[in-house]
Amino acid sequence: IIDFLVSQHPTAKSLRDHLIFKIAPMLNPDGVYLGNYRCSLMGFDLNRHWQDPSPWAHPTLYGVKQLILEMHNSHKTSLEFYIDIHAHSTMMNGFMYGNIFEQEELFQRQAIFPKLLCRNAEDFSFSSTSFNRDTMKAGTGRRFLGGLLDNSSYCYTLEVSFYSYMLSGASSAIPYTEETCILS
Repeated sequence: IIDFLVSQHPTAKSLRDHLIFKIAPMLNPDGVYLGNYRCSLMGFDLNRHWQDPSPWAHPTLYGVKQLILEMHNSHKTSLEFYIDIHAHSTMMNGFMYGNIFEQEELFQRQAIFPKLLCRNAEDFSFSSTSFNRDTMKAGTGRRFLGGLLDNSSYCYTLEVSFYSYMLSGASSAIPYTEETCILS
């Protein structure tokens, strides 16, 4: 994503002309260094501590949350999207988790971005996309920020399979490799 956004691709140029992207490439560098993909060095699943992150125990999460809160409280900034990107260990394809809104219009607007991804990315599955208020996920960025930010901000978790995707009607999976991930 970062490579694309800084590229000379016309779409990337247009996006940079109209939007500001704030990217935290990894909130779990110490855990990843040790081979973990969910837990920090101290054993915390950082994606369950958004409600009250500790500057000592969850410093990266705490810092990103503070930045988001500053942007949200600023009159100079319009925070449109929050997208937390994860790899998924059991499901195939790319898909999203989104929040549920009581107002039908807000719910329908929340579904537009995943529908656009489905139209433009062959490995994205809208049928695997889920909108929910699962209490087990209350500490995730998507759930916490979806409840905090106003109704003009859309909060998602983008999940992409660790290993492969299926095209509609195909009989075998296509593995994710470096070659299949290069944007044209």
